[in-house]
Amino acid sequence: MKKLFYTLAFVLIVQCTFTINNVMSQWQTDVRLTNDPGLSYTSSYGNEKGIASSGDTVHVVWYDNRAAQGYEIYYKRSIDGGINWGADTRLTNNVYFSADPSVAVSGSVVHVVWDDLRDGNDEIYYKHSTDGGSTWGADTRVTFDSSLSRNPCVSASGLFVHVVWNDYNTLDIFYKRSTDGGLTWGAATRFSNDSSPSWYPSVSVSGSIVHVAWQDGRGGNANIYYKRSSDGGINWGADSALTNNPPTTYLSIPSMYVSGSVVHVVWTNPADGGINHRSSTNGGITWGLDTRVTNNPAVTYTPSVTFSGSIVHVVWSVNRDGNYEIYYNRSTDGGLTWGTDTRLTNDPGYSLRSFVSVSGTALHVLWTDNRDGNFEIYYKRNPTGNPIGITNISIGIPSSFSLSQNYPNPFNPSTVIRFGIPSLEGYAQRGVGMVTFKVYDIAGREVQTLVNENLAPGTYETSFDGSKLTSGVYFYKLTSGDFSETKRMLMIK
Repeated sequence: MKKLFYTLAFVLIVQCTFTINNVMSQWQTDVRLTNDPGLSYTSSYGNEKGIASSGDTVHVVWYDNRAAQGYEIYYKRSIDGGINWGADTRLTNNVYFSADPSVAVSGSVVHVVWDDLRDGNDEIYYKHSTDGGSTWGADTRVTFDSSLSRNPCVSASGLFVHVVWNDYNTLDIFYKRSTDGGLTWGAATRFSNDSSPSWYPSVSVSGSIVHVAWQDGRGGNANIYYKRSSDGGINWGADSALTNNPPTTYLSIPSMYVSGSVVHVVWTNPADGGINHRSSTNGGITWGLDTRVTNNPAVTYTPSVTFSGSIVHVVWSVNRDGNYEIYYNRSTDGGLTWGTDTRLTNDPGYSLRSFVSVSGTALHVLWTDNRDGNFEIYYKRNPTGNPIGITNISIGIPSSFSLSQNYPNPFNPSTVIRFGIPSLEGYAQRGVGMVTFKVYDIAGREVQTLVNENLAPGTYETSFDGSKLTSGVYFYKLTSGDFSETKRMLMIK
């Protein structure tokens, strides 16, 4: 029996190692998304969001000076998970400078913000599509200020749209929201309101909880600060410092992503240029310890983060090879530990300003690249880079059946569920047992079968992706032999 156990353990370890390596090797070839004589740029900083995805639809935005009058905002989408791409859509048409767009998607509504000089100084403008990017509404001016408003970031949940930006007069962070899908906008809220400069805000929302992170110079340091609202942006809690850096002038720009009660933030470490990570599992109330994403001495730029369940993905630009290239790393345990860096680009041009998004099993990466003699927009996908099937996470044998509560919960759009299969009398003699794991809507209709196979005793994780479903209550049910248990989960988009 002991020999059988160790043999099983060895097989599982080898299989797990092969699976991880196989998944990481599925990065496909680079795809050039723009092809024009003008210069095409993704947004300047990682706090903004150049790519968003939901289900099989991937949305990207950039700014481009192919038009005779100057830089304009452009949009492009894929409706088959990044395999094929539609035509470029020009979102702005004025004789002034439009730059640094940020995109967010909620259901079939796509939201884009950018900074624009059409009014004589930089203002934040907004535009949306209610049909998944097929057609677009009119430009809406969000800010009305005599100073410069730049570096906007947008996030949305249902009809609530949240925008943050830099004010170059006060050197502070400002926030506005719309409660009607971007048609009208409320008053601006000033955040830190102190004499130190605050820069590069990143906003992300889940349900009614709005999260903002930014770089703050108070005390002469470049630290990451954080603020949250638990009522959809009406009231805000106190500022909290996520880092405690020594005095430095190095830029430490945050990127943040939220799903349910889980928050992940990454930033460039000003001490040595690497990337650090920190997360909260209770909606930003308390935070875990810093973890190191990279361990290479080369200085990194503009990290971008996303996650699905316990799998966290980060991309960035770095000059560790004598040239700026895009690199990637991931954590499969919620950011506690990190894998090996993967180099995504390998060309003589500069590869810069990268962004990452995840939908289902697929990873999507966007960046700016001048390998063609001028800067163009490039894209890369890994169709299996975010495994959401079933994973054996322990070779130990549980003493009883178990079904854990999904995490995060509430979630948007994916969540992870853990369950245990014991070695019971009769069950262990076969070594395997038939397990079914299904998800149902509130009316009792089956939504998806997550597991329907023979499983050896052990502890497993499986993921549920609800990107194609509506917000609401769902139930998941584990059945094996005489055992059956059901739990409830909530998806909020």
